[in-house]
Amino acid sequence: MTTTTTIVMAKAPQPGYAKTRLIPALGADGAAALAACLLEHALEQTLAAALGPVDLCCAPDATHPALARHAGWPGLALSEQGDGDLGARMARAFARWLPHGPVLMTGTDAPALDAAVLRNAAAALRTVDAVFVPALDGGYALIGLRQPAPALFAGVAWSTAQVMAQTRERLAAAGLRHVELAPLPDIDEPADLVHLPPGWR
Repeated sequence: MTTTTTIVMAKAPQPGYAKTRLIPALGADGAAALAACLLEHALEQTLAAALGPVDLCCAPDATHPALARHAGWPGLALSEQGDGDLGARMARAFARWLPHGPVLMTGTDAPALDAAVLRNAAAALRTVDAVFVPALDGGYALIGLRQPAPALFAGVAWSTAQVMAQTRERLAAAGLRHVELAPLPDIDEPADLVHLPPGWR
């Protein structure tokens, strides 16, 4: 059975660096604490999906204690996102793993993106070129590819409501067949906190 690599793109959950748009509601320490909780949840669900290798792709690097502590988790490797905008960093991470088979990529912002969603995405990727879980804010919470597609990452207005729409245009222009699973909320702005699971605040 073909394994699927999952890349989890994550920022070190440190005050003033992670989840900064939530600082007005939670404070810098509270936003960082939530980022740490989201990171743990994302890694637990990704490992529970048991699809294949898991790459925790770190920013600014893999030395932050909250990231480095995961180095010993079975089935989990750490890498670094490196320089460039989000698109450049995503494209680089895909290029590292795609020679070995299909790849899913997520962030840590969508707590509803659980092991079952990951398994469904991997299954969908067997029959199409790309799979997405759109986010309710116009971006996406997951992207999966079976082949390099650098056009999907260049010139995109990241962190805006146009991301998924621009990506659909690029998919069509490249002749790539894709599927979209049910959209999920991500946690970026104070208004998004209503989507946190019970007990998380």
